Amino acid sequence: MIWLYFVLSYLIGNVMFGYLVTKAMYRKDIRLHGSGNVGARNAGRLHGKKAFVATFLGDALKGAAVILIARSIHFSEPIQLLGLGMAILGHIKPAVLKFKGGKGISTFIGGMICFEPLLIPVILLAFFALYPFIKSFTIAGLGAFLAIPVFLFFKQYNGITCLIELAITGVVLLAHSENIKERLNNRGQ
Repeated sequence: MIWLYFVLSYLIGNVMFGYLVTKAMYRKDIRLHGSGNVGARNAGRLHGKKAFVATFLGDALKGAAVILIARSIHFSEPIQLLGLGMAILGHIKPAVLKFKGGKGISTFIGGMICFEPLLIPVILLAFFALYPFIKSFTIAGLGAFLAIPVFLFFKQYNGITCLIELAITGVVLLAHSENIKERLNNRGQ
């Protein structure tokens, strides 16, 4: 049953809302425009707020759906997070789009907030604490995610849950490594 859940989670991650929204609303293949990324950011850059919001919410709901499915089956918290990790992997490396997907942020946020709703103020506080020093929306946002495993640890989640969450955060940061390098290089000039 757990393996079936992991496969289902990966397949849910393969539902690419950036691709679907731009195809349905604008009759375009998002992969051929802008950065070529199928995530909310590229959709928003190309088609405005409506495309950004629709893509973000769709991708966030994938993460939330995976957590809710696991909870309905009474899977443990580590299994729930591993399922979220599979959905994020499905978003970043979707088989349906030749393994070229998004960066996983929306799916990550949706899943983590569904997993622990108190993370909303934690992420916001961490972002607003980092932004004045970093002056980069992207790096402050990604840096804020590092507060999540710390919060889970202090909220007395078990160590395995915290480690799995830290690994998922690492995957999301790795997916953004090019963006991070670019931002850091621009700051150094």
